[in-house]
Amino acid sequence: MQNKNPKIIVFTGPESTAKSTLSKRVSEQFNVHCEKEYARDYVAGLNRPYTYDDVEIIAQHQVNSYRKACELKHSFIVFDTFLIITKVWFEEVYNKVPEWFEKFLDEVNIDLHLLCYPDIEWIADGVRENKNKRMYLFERYEHELKKYNFNYKIVSGRGDERYQQAMNHINQIV
Repeated sequence: MQNKNPKIIVFTGPESTAKSTLSKRVSEQFNVHCEKEYARDYVAGLNRPYTYDDVEIIAQHQVNSYRKACELKHSFIVFDTFLIITKVWFEEVYNKVPEWFEKFLDEVNIDLHLLCYPDIEWIADGVRENKNKRMYLFERYEHELKKYNFNYKIVSGRGDERYQQAMNHINQIV
């Protein structure tokens, strides 16, 4: 019998640390839903620089996706990025965060954050913009995960080693 509320697993970390690759591979391995990263497609589709309002639209989409995922009858759901990255994005670019943000983060129930370490090559893709800030951002994300007392594990290494670490952490909670 499936759980009433699915476990939520979130990949987080700096740009180009295999979050999308890992989330897709894990969801395929377990045959579960993977909520793709929304921000990348949204920003890539703009014909102008993104704004504070755009980032808030992205954040609202993430909240709505989380709420919908909690209603699914799956054992667990995988998210390719989530609100910790968006919160740091707001702070780094705009020096402010929407008023509703903190309350939601205090109430959200994420079972496991997999924080991807920036020990693999950064690959430019037209949307990424923080090649030289990856370690700094990793530390910011880790600080936020600790601040909200989220359960998290660091995933590092290359290729299958990275994937196997993620799988080992996930298998401990599902």
